[in-house]
Amino acid sequence: MPAFPQLPAILCLVVASSCSGDLPQAAGGANSDASRPNIVIIYADDLGFGDTGAYGATEIQTPHIDSLAAGGLRFTRGYASSATCTPSRYALLTGQYPWRKEKARILPGNAPLLIDTAQATLPGLLRQAGYRTGIVGKWHLGLGTGAVDWNQAIRPGPNEVGFEESFILAATQDRVPTVYIRNGQVVGLEPDDPIQVSYEENFPGEPTALDHPELVKMGWDHGHNNSIVNGIPRIGFMKGGQAARWVDEDMADTFLKEAQVFIRERDPEAPFFLFYSLQQPHVPRTPHPRFVGATDLGPRGDAIFEADWCIGQILATLQDEGLLTNTLVIFSSDNGPVLNDGYLDQAVERNGGHSPWGPYRGGKYSLFEAGTRVPFIVSWPGTIAPGVSDAMVSQIDLLASLAHLTGVPDPGTDSQNIWPALSGRSDAGREHMVLEATSRTAFRTRDWVYIPPQSGPPVAKNVNIELGNAAAPQLYHLESDPGQTRNLAEELPQIRDSLMRQYQEIISSPGTHQIP
Repeated sequence: MPAFPQLPAILCLVVASSCSGDLPQAAGGANSDASRPNIVIIYADDLGFGDTGAYGATEIQTPHIDSLAAGGLRFTRGYASSATCTPSRYALLTGQYPWRKEKARILPGNAPLLIDTAQATLPGLLRQAGYRTGIVGKWHLGLGTGAVDWNQAIRPGPNEVGFEESFILAATQDRVPTVYIRNGQVVGLEPDDPIQVSYEENFPGEPTALDHPELVKMGWDHGHNNSIVNGIPRIGFMKGGQAARWVDEDMADTFLKEAQVFIRERDPEAPFFLFYSLQQPHVPRTPHPRFVGATDLGPRGDAIFEADWCIGQILATLQDEGLLTNTLVIFSSDNGPVLNDGYLDQAVERNGGHSPWGPYRGGKYSLFEAGTRVPFIVSWPGTIAPGVSDAMVSQIDLLASLAHLTGVPDPGTDSQNIWPALSGRSDAGREHMVLEATSRTAFRTRDWVYIPPQSGPPVAKNVNIELGNAAAPQLYHLESDPGQTRNLAEELPQIRDSLMRQYQEIISSPGTHQIP
């Protein structure tokens, strides 16, 4: 049996709390110019803990992410709030646990805006601090109020929840509508070819992957057999908007150029916040032809290589503009990895010895560790010393931490001010948090994770990922058992019950943070 800390000490640790309002400030104080850096959050999509060289990958070269990690602070215990995309993005931007919001689940492309326009948001708080705010890339938090007319101004959206400028795709690359939206208007839309979108039934005469397989250039495995755009079958049905439809292979370049323009056309008198929300390596994996074959892992590996190159270009733009030493760059991913997520792109067959999930169990959709434990790098040259931190940090805490850094009052959400940990001035991050995966939750604290009994299948067979479901409670000591191979719930009932009580107290309390 592995050695564990003495039980009394463990029980004291899991009930303690080290997060308070009186935390050390950045150099110069929370209201000084030195504490108002430009802020760039680079957010990958479905990138696993083990998908970059900085976190141990050897079969994918990621020199730019590795360089960012070498010059910044690399966290070994960094977390998304959820094992899927929409909930994690909701938590990052609002500081709210996604399980408090009933509709914070993977949204269709025509879903209404998930964030209440009266709600505190990270971009909204930074605007209060004088920041120019923008988002480029994937959104997937809903648009409009329910029945979106894609041929008119689309409101509300990112511009109504704090972003002054937005250039986005509505949901995901595999969902319709397959168009870019700039500040609430579809880009390149011709009035005589209006867009229609449905997630319930096809439009007469429009081909799908089921009835016209000869039009498909990327085969589908599950879930992706509706409208065909650029030879790729999607989720959902779409008609019209031919001139506005994106070219998948150009998407990374398109988003990169928009992000670079946002940086270059900044207001010299004000700091900026850019949420650079990558689509890679989410399906469909469509790297530009110049990146095809960059790895031996097929389209998924090539898409990661392409994303790394884009990140290098953003860092080079900051360097060219003389902004690197006054820019805080945060890199992470919205959830853990998945190989076969609906397309026949040989992600499984060509994965070889690569371990996207690192030493952890599970992946996207899973309550096991690889579902939410993701790369997490913070860089601010000259202010944050390079290094490696074992502090437990979560994306949900960026809201309170950056509010503290920039001198904005904390709005009082689930987000905690962990700026001392993010800046490397403390080894203490979060004491505990509730993680989420497709509406199921688990409790993470110190070296432990408690997973309450969960109904449902143990494995999602279509993606071949263990979900963490079991009829009995699960307790794992991650320091000695990162792969979660030994359930200690029966051997250590005192620890199990202590964690269960804390978990239930958080889950059952509506608090002041709950949003209907």
